[in-house]
Amino acid sequence: MNEVAAHVDLSGVELIGQFVRLRMIDAEDARVTLEWRLGERAVHLNLGATTVAEQRIWIESRPSNELNFIIELIGGQAVGMLSLIGIDFVHRHAEPARFMIGDGSAVKGVPVAIEAMLLLYKLAFDTLGLERVHGTVASENHMMIKWQKALGMREEGRLRRHYFLDGRFQDAVCLGMLKAEYQSVARPRMTALTRG
Repeated sequence: MNEVAAHVDLSGVELIGQFVRLRMIDAEDARVTLEWRLGERAVHLNLGATTVAEQRIWIESRPSNELNFIIELIGGQAVGMLSLIGIDFVHRHAEPARFMIGDGSAVKGVPVAIEAMLLLYKLAFDTLGLERVHGTVASENHMMIKWQKALGMREEGRLRRHYFLDGRFQDAVCLGMLKAEYQSVARPRMTALTRG
């Protein structure tokens, strides 16, 4: 564990921006998060819980090396979810994951998605002292791949026929960002895009 991370208490983390607040998910969020996961916007996500009870169990069983957030508008309305998983303080990397805006109509015209990711990256790089974030996206999720690249991620490769979604195999596009890329490209770009 690096010196920075050794002094960071990850319990009860709350991240606040100009438009959104990321608060830790809890069992009371089971119903709304399940609705989002079963909705049309989640077509490219892996299968998960199918009942509120299963979703509650999933929420309560999350391991200590991940942080799962509800994205709320500053006024308090829950509009999505986002996670930082596989946090590894030895190798200093983690994976942004489970990103979903569940209520698209509530965020129209507001840079909610960009600010939520910026808050997560600030946590990963500035607070936890990580060197890298990385993840995979289903190859047919063109919008997410394009969006992640626009925010500073770089394509690092592919895992062929890695996901079985919607009745067929898809490649996993591997994306990553280093701390230096976050500092020089992503943070300035995202900050500019969220200025009110």
